[in-house]
Amino acid sequence: MKYYEDKPQGYYYKVRKEMLNYLPEKAQKVLDIGCGNGAFATLVKEKNNAEVWGIELMEEEAKVALNVLDKVLIGACENHLNELPDGYFEVIYLNDVLEHLVDPYSVLETLKSKLTQNGVVISSIPNVRFFRTFSKVLFSKDWKYEDHGVMDKTHLRFFTGKSIKRMYNELGYTILKHEGINVTKSIKPILFNIPFLFTQMDIRNVQYATVATVK
Repeated sequence: MKYYEDKPQGYYYKVRKEMLNYLPEKAQKVLDIGCGNGAFATLVKEKNNAEVWGIELMEEEAKVALNVLDKVLIGACENHLNELPDGYFEVIYLNDVLEHLVDPYSVLETLKSKLTQNGVVISSIPNVRFFRTFSKVLFSKDWKYEDHGVMDKTHLRFFTGKSIKRMYNELGYTILKHEGINVTKSIKPILFNIPFLFTQMDIRNVQYATVATVK
């Protein structure tokens, strides 16, 4: 827990407004895993007038979320999945969560039973091929963990756009949308792509947003 407690100020208060773009318009029951202080989930409530639950590892932030969400479970998400009602949630958000888990595959497998028919899982996952990470490995021969970002020292799993799709597909999900988000404005990845005929443009993506359902 030490590294989680040592996060930069405001880490648990981030509002991922770009992830609201993937929220189905009529979703009324939403679960936000890794809800922090409830800032993002509050936007979901306001946008859809929805019932929103949260699960949050850090007790201090979870107690704040208790004041704004309909229900908050405190602790590791793996410990609370069996407490969630089956077939209840139209949307389950996992914003920058799966990479922190020992076994994200088992979590996604369990969440399938918590979705309503046509319900969706929406995730944001860092791209280990992001050019700043990629260049450190390729040119500096280094793999250096940091306090936050793609190489966050609390990340236990690392993904590319391709491996994210494979994970969902192998678990029996149908991917409805999968795209790079928070694309860098730096020109360096474009210059790097010239000799590769622009076939490596995924290195511009900081993260991937994925929307998947079970059919």
